[in-house]
This record gives sequence, C-alpha cells and structure tokens, in this order.
Amino acid sequence: MGIQKILLLACFWLWVVLSLSPVHASSDGLVRINLEKKELNLKVLRASRLAARENICLRDSGLQHALGESNLDVISLKNFMDARYYGKIGIGTPPQYFTVVFDTASTNLWVPSLRCYYSVSSSSSLSLCASCLFHSRYRSGQSCSYKKIGKPCKISYGAGVISGFLSQDYIHVGNLTIKNHMFMEVTKETNNLIFLLSKFDGILGLGFQEISIGKVPPIWQLMIEQGLMKEKVFSFWLNRKVREADGGEIVFGGVDPRHFKGEHTFVPITRKGYWQFQMGDFLIANETTGVCSAGCAAIIDTGTSRLTGPTSIITQINHAIGAEGFASLECKEVVFEYGDRMLELLTSESHPHAVCSQLGLCLFHDPPNASIGIKSVIERQNDENSSLCYDTLCKRRGGVMCAVCEMAVVWMQKQIKQNQTRERILTYANELCNRIPSPMTESAVKCEEIPSMPDISFVIGNRVFTLTPDQYIIKLQQGGSNVCLSGFTALDVRPPGSDLWILGDVFLGAYHTVFDIGNLQIGFAEAA
Repeated sequence: MGIQKILLLACFWLWVVLSLSPVHASSDGLVRINLEKKELNLKVLRASRLAARENICLRDSGLQHALGESNLDVISLKNFMDARYYGKIGIGTPPQYFTVVFDTASTNLWVPSLRCYYSVSSSSSLSLCASCLFHSRYRSGQSCSYKKIGKPCKISYGAGVISGFLSQDYIHVGNLTIKNHMFMEVTKETNNLIFLLSKFDGILGLGFQEISIGKVPPIWQLMIEQGLMKEKVFSFWLNRKVREADGGEIVFGGVDPRHFKGEHTFVPITRKGYWQFQMGDFLIANETTGVCSAGCAAIIDTGTSRLTGPTSIITQINHAIGAEGFASLECKEVVFEYGDRMLELLTSESHPHAVCSQLGLCLFHDPPNASIGIKSVIERQNDENSSLCYDTLCKRRGGVMCAVCEMAVVWMQKQIKQNQTRERILTYANELCNRIPSPMTESAVKCEEIPSMPDISFVIGNRVFTLTPDQYIIKLQQGGSNVCLSGFTALDVRPPGSDLWILGDVFLGAYHTVFDIGNLQIGFAEAA
C-alpha cells in the first residue's frame, strides 16, 4: 500500500506541472510550446565570461600547495644524450606548460612569447622564427594572474642572443606555485638553428641576483620569501644512463637520500653571482699538474654538458687520454724557436707571462690574469692590446703567440719538476702542440682505449673527487657505430686571481650536489 500511495502522489504532481506549463494542443494532435525571443546582450555575455574566468582563477590560485609531509618538492628531469637535462614547469593561471633547463649559471627565467614570430638574421632582415613556432609559447591573454611589465631585455649566450620583454605571473614548479615572479617573454632569437634543434622551450636560472638581467631576483628567493621551502637548499641528481626513463631530479627544500652515498663535503661560496668556490689541486692519473696547487676558481653549472678548463690543462688531458685536437703551427714554432731560451729563463723566472714577455712574445703592459671574461686562445689574437700594434708581428705577440708560449712554459715546468732531460722536455712540449683542442668543441677518442685511460681528479675541500674514464667519456651511437668524445672542453676564463673551471654535467653526473642558500655553500657526495 505504501508504494501505491507514492505512485499516486507522483502522478498527481506530474499532472499539476503539465497543467501549469504553456503547452497548447491543437486539432491536428500536435503539442506546441511557445518560445520567447530575446536580443543578445553583449554586456551580459562579457560579464558571464569574466565571471567564469574569475572562478577559474579563484580555483587555480589554490594550487599553492603546502610542502606536505615530505617537506620536499621534487621535479623529474629528462636526459637528452647526456647533453641536456630538462624538466617541466607551468606559467600562469591556469598553467601553461614548458620544458626548461634548470641552469645554475644564470638567473633569469625565459620562454618564447606568443609574439615571437620573427627573428633578426645576419642580414638584419626579418625572417620567420621557426624556433619559436616549434616550441611552446606563452600566451599572456590566457592567464588571469598575468601582470604587464613590458621592460625590454636581452640575454647573450654562446649559442646566440635572445631578446624580449619582462612580464610577471605565477610560476608552477612541481607542487609549488610561486606568485608574481618576473620572467622574460622572448620575441627574437638570433640563432634559429641552435634553438630550433633544442629539446627545451626555455631556461630557468638558479644563480644569484648579481648576474640577473634586469636585477630580477632568482626564483628560489621568492620560494623562501613566500614560505615554500622549509630548508633553504636545492639539490641535483643527474642520471648518466641515457636509456633509463628517469633522467634525474632537482629537489627544492632538501635532498633525496636515495641518490647519494656517504656524507656531503661542503665548501663556501667565494663569489656570489655564479655558484663559485675555490678548488684545490688538479690531478691526472693521481699526479699533480701543479696548476691549481695554490687554488683555482670553479663554478658548478647545471646548464653546461661538459667540464671546461684552461686550454693549457685540457691539452695535457687530451695528451693523457689520446684525444685528437688540431695541430697548432704557432705552438710548434714557439717550441722550436724559443724552447731552449725558455728553459734558461725558467731558472730565474717562475711565472709563464714573465718568461714570455722577456722573449718578446707577450706585451709587458698585459699583466697576467688582467682580463675579465671569456677569451679562448684563438680569440686572444683579437685582444684589445693588439689595437696598440701596427705590424703583424706585434699583433701576434699580443695574441696567439703569447698564449701558446705561456702554455708551453706551463708544460715545461711540469717536466722540470719530474727531473726530465732537456731533450725529453722539448719533445713533450711538441707532442702537446698536436693535442691543443679547438675552443668549445669536442675532441674524439678511441672507444677501445677507454679501459687504459687515466683517472682525472679534483681536490675540493681537502677531499679528492675522481672521475673515471667511463664517467668523463661520452659515448654516442652514430650510424650503427659508437662514437666516443672527451668530456673536457677548452675554455679560457680569467676572473681576477686565477683561471676558472666550469664543472658541468660530466661532474654532476658522478657527484650529487647540494646548493645551500642559507649557509652560502655547496656540497658534493658520490651519486647513487
């Protein structure tokens, strides 16, 4: 009886609804419903769209997650042929996603802009910017948290120059949302081929504000100010096994104990800007080269695939591992013509520049380590000092001839310490002339000789950090065969005081690295 009463009530209310509806029956048996026609009100339409957008903003602004139980924010990285490591970030509300290189040797964040249609070619004419079209582009009009800044800016890299303007928006890194971070919308790229072939859309810098374009604070500074990092550190683990899906990770707010062994060795930051520190001795096959015995400046650079150092030392590494460089006629000429005189001067002079100045190959008013910036051996022939010269010989004395003379003196000093004969010293210097690497390019080695190659070691914080041949040789497959390249590249950078070493992914792959912001120090431990 209860069910029957419910059915009767349902039928009654259905009859009431139909009776009150504007439905009319006609003689032809059809049921017609009258419709009302209203004019489209654009103001109402815009208001509804704005309300919907604001609802999205209100909903997505709640994406700023707390750090949770783990107190860590972990971002997975992809490994592209041991040459680049990149991960995903979001920009805007709702997030627009981009793949970026997390780079500790720069500070700014940049991605291609929707307005990146054209780039400036070598002929200064406008051409279609294919590199932008083949990468994700930021659309400010689709983000409700976007704020216009518009200040123009430009960043120079070894691969080319990018330019654009500053904007401000929310940045989503892993589970964190960083509010109101300034970044660069790129509108022009002067080297389309490099950026076209890249597997990443942009770069997220993790250096200090001192090297920032436009004095934009680094993103980790905003993380700290907005209470997103319990510990003021971030850490890197890079997986050098190319075939594995997990290419590595970056952790904001701490470290992942699964990816290192033992304890980290920490050294203080010596100069803010890059993550720069003091490195001790440099060893080849456990023998000192003597170059950094008094200390050398070094930086950790997650955006550099190789490990770079002064040409004179990279040449010694090439000789030790059998890497093929290019034969330098200037180098052989210096050793042949001035070798004996160099050995005589080394009895009274110890600094390479002083020896070469007395030989007339270096200009006296060009003191050692006076230049600041990146200058390769080849580039030094165009040094500003050469503008004071009016003949070819004078220009050579201030450029390449001076550089190779200084290298030869360093090589000879090493042999003298080993009590080698005069004949052996000159022969060794000539051999190294054949191993001088091309600046910023790879040197090939024979894959079958890797087991017999020596270890290369660095002394950092009174601890020896060793790279084995399997760690510093990069193996590639090309046309069905293996190609092996040295992980060391020549790059002469001379800040005040000493040559600068750049420890890139070759080193980071072997050693888990902690960037301690709170204590201004860097820590290294064996990667696991």
